[in-house]
Amino acid sequence: MNDEIKKLEAKRNALYKKLSNIGDLRRGTISVNYRKCGKKNCACTKPNHPGHGPQFLWNTTIKGKSFAKNLKLGPELQKYVKENENYLNFMKIFKDIIQVNEKICDLRSPIDVDEKEADVLKKKLLMQFRKKLKEK
Repeated sequence: MNDEIKKLEAKRNALYKKLSNIGDLRRGTISVNYRKCGKKNCACTKPNHPGHGPQFLWNTTIKGKSFAKNLKLGPELQKYVKENENYLNFMKIFKDIIQVNEKICDLRSPIDVDEKEADVLKKKLLMQFRKKLKEK
């Protein structure tokens, strides 16, 4: 079991190293939109015409508030795409780290203590959780 923990810890350290190499990141999505302008004589009113565009739009929601920005084709769009890819990689690595840590926690045994220390620990934990129940 000790060897398995060491392997998992090595895997976790490798994931931490990957995480440190992520770079700039930005959450959100980038969509491509075609819009009709509403002018009667415009080409976009004809059937099968996709509309004006493409327009590139970055969207995200932070603490319940939506943010959007039109992106210019070229370096700005490329920058946002790269930052969004970095965010997705970050989230994947983060989830992998959580899974490895949970496996490590499951394999580690609780610290052995004598009876006296165990009683003190039980009382301390009971008081801790009673306070939390009273707060609710």
